[in-house]
Amino acid sequence: MPVSAIQPLPREFFARKPQRVSRDLLGKVLVRKLNGQRLTARIVEVEAYLGEADPAAHAAAGRTPRNSVLFGPPGHAYIYFIYGNHYCLNVSCEPEGRAGGVLFRALEPLSGIEEMAKARGVELHSAKDLVRLTSGPGRLCAAFCITRDADNNADLTSSKSTLWIGDDGFRSGKIAISPRIGITKAAEHPLRYFLPGNPFVSGPKFRAALDKQV
Repeated sequence: MPVSAIQPLPREFFARKPQRVSRDLLGKVLVRKLNGQRLTARIVEVEAYLGEADPAAHAAAGRTPRNSVLFGPPGHAYIYFIYGNHYCLNVSCEPEGRAGGVLFRALEPLSGIEEMAKARGVELHSAKDLVRLTSGPGRLCAAFCITRDADNNADLTSSKSTLWIGDDGFRSGKIAISPRIGITKAAEHPLRYFLPGNPFVSGPKFRAALDKQV
């Protein structure tokens, strides 16, 4: 399907539990308008965060100026900065007033790949270089030039936004689940969802798709 024909997901899609949204986001397309071009990539790995009852979620401490997007309308971008040099992209879930979110962990580039590489400051000499381009939360944000100042609270359900999520008709088939990775609190919960066998899934020991499939 041409990029111009991709349709944004409706807000109702995100007004559900993060676990359900996570499963259904796999295979959808992240779209970025940048310098007159559209960068697109397929969502291949995400993690669900369950709001105030989830010790690992930013909403666990209640509503603050920093995390207020998570308590607002569903379908908005929540961006945070970690380790002093990486941004992470999340989308707000649940009906307004109830916190929940999904973290984007890996994408498979579809279009605008040269622009992504330029934004990352890398050269693509091999398939391995391409795989590394958007595999991991920080890498995908860098490739899509996503920052908190520019994109926090962006409406991901509107094609008028410079950052949104659409459906190109792709159907993901089997989905694999595992515990969340890269965290210490509530890390044992099986809230990481990914497309088994996809080379862009982050973390080499997780790419073999040996996790439970559903």
